[in-house]
Amino acid sequence: MGQRLEPIKLDSYQPLREVVCESLREAIRKGLLKPGERIMELQLAEELGVSRTPVREAIRKLELEGYVVMMPRRGTYVADMSIRDINEIFEIRTALEALSNELAAEHITEEELEHLQRLLVIIGGYVKEGSLDKIVETDIEFHDLLYHAARNSRLVGIISNLRDQLTRFRTLSMSYPGRLEETIEEHRLIVEAIAQGDCKAARRAAKRHMENSEKTLMLAMESRKKQEMEAKRKEE
Repeated sequence: MGQRLEPIKLDSYQPLREVVCESLREAIRKGLLKPGERIMELQLAEELGVSRTPVREAIRKLELEGYVVMMPRRGTYVADMSIRDINEIFEIRTALEALSNELAAEHITEEELEHLQRLLVIIGGYVKEGSLDKIVETDIEFHDLLYHAARNSRLVGIISNLRDQLTRFRTLSMSYPGRLEETIEEHRLIVEAIAQGDCKAARRAAKRHMENSEKTLMLAMESRKKQEMEAKRKEE
């Protein structure tokens, strides 16, 4: 494993283990640390410019989040997620997102609702600019706001964990042709249902959003696989 990670900047207010964890999480999301690749604590510590202790603590947290797997007597590896794994995560998340939206329709405040509506406008602006990173960042903020509006802290924790397990695929899914425009419309329907306090419509909107997200990801993964196979044939 060559030098791919940037040294940690020790100017954050966060605990070092959290900074290291986010750095490794981002490296996995971006594919710098690839599925199936072995995680070497000492080498990562050297690349990040920290001791092994925060790296070890970060790896333990990433295991709980599903980013890495620790195998007895074999070491730690970046988790390689199968299609079945993705389907199972979406199955659970769809049910919980529907519940979250229903609860948000009951408990959301005027301030939170206005914030959701502003985020819709902001995301629309980023779509016109083609700023994919900002779209992804704002989309996360949009859903976080919905989760907290549900007023159920345990639900927030469970959904966030499931979402984190799929974060590495978010850019791939969002960049699929037509998906951004679909996402904006799906978000609009979610906000509209919640604004009206319509719990059933909010559940339906969440379910539709998750089902379309899963469908698009499957198509994007299939398209990427074909491109990789074509590139491999050209090299041969």
